[in-house]
Amino acid sequence: MTTLIEPRTARLQLRQWQPQDREAFAAMTADPEVMRYFPAPLTRAQSDAMADRCEALMAERGWGVWAVERLEDQQFIGIVGLHVPQAELPFSPCVEIMWRLARHAWHQGLATEAARAALAVGFDHVKLADIVAFTTTSNLPSQALMERLGMERDLAGDFAHPALPEGHPLRAHVLYRLSAAKFAAT
Repeated sequence: MTTLIEPRTARLQLRQWQPQDREAFAAMTADPEVMRYFPAPLTRAQSDAMADRCEALMAERGWGVWAVERLEDQQFIGIVGLHVPQAELPFSPCVEIMWRLARHAWHQGLATEAARAALAVGFDHVKLADIVAFTTTSNLPSQALMERLGMERDLAGDFAHPALPEGHPLRAHVLYRLSAAKFAAT
């Protein structure tokens, strides 16, 4: 049996998914503002399927995309974690760091706090050499978070996301990277 890694920070618990997370996750992924930089909000069935995949991969590996709970009230606020992209990307194979928080959790430093904990798992436990992050060119808030995490833009790595059709406004993506050495030095 795989041992689950469930990091805790000063304000947050990154943990395996629980049945009660599904409702809040579905509401979050149906919110057009939360999903602004994604092709479309998710239906309840799509949201549940994503949660199922996250839960199964975490059970298999011990790490992955965690449900994020605020410690003060045990409220689900979103997801943060490490993910192996399914799409064939120009820089595959890779492990990416990703996040998505409910609007009520924005602008409090919670994404940065949770992402740092996820990076520590990736570098200290999983022993990854580097971790990437990518987003559409218009998603400046996520790019700013990538930079706060110490990630650097890989200008040669910018790409057109293969899951989106030619001409789609979100197709152009930027790529950021962080090496284990740079993470250790910060």
